[in-house]
Amino acid sequence: MTFAVRRRSASPEAPIYTPADIDALSTANNEPDWLRESRHVAWELYEMLPMPGRTDEEWRRTDYRGIRWDEAQLVNNAQSTLDVVPRENLEPLIGDQQGGTLIFVDGKVVFYEVTDDLRKQGVIFTDLVTACREYPDLVRERLMTQAVKPSDGKFAALHAALWTHGVFLYVPRGKMVELPLHVVMYHTQPGATLGHVLVSLDEAASATILVDYLSPEGDAQSAYIGATELLVGERANLRYVGLQDWNRETYEFSHQRGRVGKDATLDWVLGTMGGKLVKAFIEVELDGYAAQGRVSGMFFADGVQMFDHDTQQNHNAPMTKSDLLFKGAAKDEARSLWQGMIKSQPQMQKIDGFQASRNLVLSEDARMDAIPGLEIEADDVRCTHAATFGTLEEAPVFYLMSRGIPRPQAELMVTEGFFEELLERIPFERVQDRLRAALEAKIVGVNTLK
Repeated sequence: MTFAVRRRSASPEAPIYTPADIDALSTANNEPDWLRESRHVAWELYEMLPMPGRTDEEWRRTDYRGIRWDEAQLVNNAQSTLDVVPRENLEPLIGDQQGGTLIFVDGKVVFYEVTDDLRKQGVIFTDLVTACREYPDLVRERLMTQAVKPSDGKFAALHAALWTHGVFLYVPRGKMVELPLHVVMYHTQPGATLGHVLVSLDEAASATILVDYLSPEGDAQSAYIGATELLVGERANLRYVGLQDWNRETYEFSHQRGRVGKDATLDWVLGTMGGKLVKAFIEVELDGYAAQGRVSGMFFADGVQMFDHDTQQNHNAPMTKSDLLFKGAAKDEARSLWQGMIKSQPQMQKIDGFQASRNLVLSEDARMDAIPGLEIEADDVRCTHAATFGTLEEAPVFYLMSRGIPRPQAELMVTEGFFEELLERIPFERVQDRLRAALEAKIVGVNTLK
């Protein structure tokens, strides 16, 4: 299916779609009336909201004007096949099996399986379009109503109106998904895709899920406008890993938010390697008493890549704990920006919030910025933040060289060691090895300025 982009009297710096694109998408997907209506409501909000600009605090350091919106047609997925997906992204995460696998190519499901055991437990793991038709009562009350909302911004509203594909995971009360779940979103064509992840765990449920976002190298521009919603019920436990490796012509704009209930835990790992420009809002809402959230982020920018991570840790209940660590490196003429905020609501006492940004600058022309922040409205809290910057330390390099290791290999080992703390937080050895290979390619690769 192809959805044409129709020009209208709008700024060339804004995506150019019309309500007809919504109707075409809904008709092609055979969507229920409630979903079509919610898309149109979101579109009305999208039309009212201005495009973010350099006068907005959250955007004043990030310039996305290089994207050619007139080329951002919704991707045609008619020719999508499983054959194009890299083999390493098709391997089971642990051993020779996993709880479920869902693979998209250009927004189309090309492979899907889930174990009978999970089906018998009432676990729902399927693509979002199917879930909207077959489980409307579950999806309707969760889809962009509790975590990410259309009102979060221009791109969130556009996503709510025109999301093209996605995954839905629902784990009923007290059920434990022992084997991990794996989702791959692979994009081969230029244009725009709008992927969605919706994970919902009921009380005392648990699950582990990995989502891979990637695309092969190409010369045409692409855009990914995404949303991730993680709903963790009381005493539930969710381990979520999201790893991104787009090609060098992809612009990503995403809103990602987790909500954590009483005595529940969210362990969230993110990796950013690809893309020309990435603007990601990452938020954890600790809503229940004694809720815990850990966010671990790693990135490596080279060439002229620009990565902008905007994180928020909101303590909405007492006795909550958040722990955020971002580690990144930049080389060539790349740039990175991390903006973080810990916020406690009034009377939310005994909270413990921590955030740290560790940055490794590997060339004179690279630039890395970190802006930590605290907004505290309670008087019995422990909240701390830190940001550090450094170059490759000579002492460990010299030590390794004194043991007969050539300098290039020594520098590689020290740089890899910088990221090892975060790599070990990924619960899959095969994925760790894949990321180490990606890091090595960045570290020893030639200058990739584009």
